[in-house]
Amino acid sequence: MSYALKNQDAAASFAPKRFAFAIPGDLATPTGGYRYDRRIIQELRALGCAVDVLDLGSTFPFPSFAERSAALAILSQVPCDRPIVIDGLAFGALPEAVALRQRTPLVALVHQPLALNAGLDAAQAKTFHRTERAALAAACQVIVTSETTAQILKADYEVRPERIRIARPGNDPVSQARGSRDGIVRLISVGSVVPGKGYDLLIPALANLVDLPWQLTIAGDRTRDLVAAARLDAAIQEHGLESRIAVLGAVNSERLAELYLAADIFVLASRFESYGMALTEAIAHGLPVVSTKAGAIPHTAPANSSLLVPPEDTVALADALRLLMGNQAERHRLAKNARAAARLLPTWADSARRFGGAIEAARRRADAFDLRLASAAKVAAQNRRRRPSAA
Repeated sequence: MSYALKNQDAAASFAPKRFAFAIPGDLATPTGGYRYDRRIIQELRALGCAVDVLDLGSTFPFPSFAERSAALAILSQVPCDRPIVIDGLAFGALPEAVALRQRTPLVALVHQPLALNAGLDAAQAKTFHRTERAALAAACQVIVTSETTAQILKADYEVRPERIRIARPGNDPVSQARGSRDGIVRLISVGSVVPGKGYDLLIPALANLVDLPWQLTIAGDRTRDLVAAARLDAAIQEHGLESRIAVLGAVNSERLAELYLAADIFVLASRFESYGMALTEAIAHGLPVVSTKAGAIPHTAPANSSLLVPPEDTVALADALRLLMGNQAERHRLAKNARAAARLLPTWADSARRFGGAIEAARRRADAFDLRLASAAKVAAQNRRRRPSAA
């Protein structure tokens, strides 16, 4: 596995002068995808790029016809030939964006294909697959945050490899976790309380480990799926774990850093991750990881600093946690390997340069497309002039 972006081709790593970044809703929303968008914008501005942030509305990926029309009107106001990056949460539900293709370079940012979101029924997943495939066909370039997502888009959405650029999330320098000193193993799990994060799997797994001394802190937005949040609370109460599990909701970066520093083990029971920013945050803090083999997680969490189990397997999850809780030497070994892996993690500046390179590639691609259109139009006009008139 490779974390470093520093040695990737320099030609694909520079900032455009100006572009528009279309976001579905509030950029301050406390999720990994919005955090990625915020940091990329911040870093590109630091590199001298002018970024015009556009709010397409908070109803995506389930907009009404009127809301899609309003979003298209916003995008249509961007000056011609100025690149537009559209976050995948909106882009995948906006196949009408193809109408913009001939006036401006379009760049799709795909954190995770919409059809892979947990909690969708078969009909919703099928609809998202169709609309996102149609929208992606209009993009000059597609930016993804992991190799796993790139492979999915090539295999299932017919996106050609030359149109895909990988810009992994970056990382900030952080202090190493100190861990507990009182004999209680402190676990931390970070992620919004939604079905995909697998909290409904983690709680019953921990219920089988009440003979061990542990405490769990869950940090993540509780407002995105109120049903999932209620089920999490009910599961904790059902298993009598109220005194062992603290569910904090979304926390600020300072508080999150404190939680990482006090932890001994990071655990994430996800059903799918297109990358897993919380995993690399844990690695950056030198924490051993217990997670699943779903999606990109095996590529994000180094094998020598993590224990990965099959998704949906609460027994295997409990066994992995028991192994680390009961074996301090193994925890220290994995933590040491995590600290070594942390030195190879890309910075946010690395990621932004890669992101900017994809925008410039889209501009060049759009210019080439316009030249082909102009050439085809010229040939057609010449053929019309040469065609003999009807008698």
